[in-house]
Amino acid sequence: MSRPARRGRAAGPSQRQLRAGEVIRHALVDVLRHETLDDPALQDHPVTVSEVRMSPDLRHAVCFVEPLGGGDATAVVDALNRSARFLRGRLGPLIEMRFTPDLRFLHDESFAAAAHMSALFDDPKVRADLAAPDPDSPEPDEPA
Repeated sequence: MSRPARRGRAAGPSQRQLRAGEVIRHALVDVLRHETLDDPALQDHPVTVSEVRMSPDLRHAVCFVEPLGGGDATAVVDALNRSARFLRGRLGPLIEMRFTPDLRFLHDESFAAAAHMSALFDDPKVRADLAAPDPDSPEPDEPA
């Protein structure tokens, strides 16, 4: 029998998925910190694991990563995907879950988007617009 659709709530990950994602993220960071991966693309590129999104059945995990120092993200993500089975094997003993999820790695674009937004805010034209008074806002009361 199917479950009825939830009404009045935004669709998104459940608390269970969020909690499992954080457990996997922390364990994955520990594995990447202590294990030496033989892939040359990972030798001189420390990796930040920014988020792990879990499937509803908790059997699949999408891990968003960013190489520190802006290294070759494509090569690093490809290397991590090649090492996914090894990393999954190392994760198993570190987590208390019924199944160790399959791992898939993607480049986290949010760091580039944040840098782009910072560059936009540093533009002199944008600064002038932000400093200009808003014509729709009421004037503050002057003290008597």
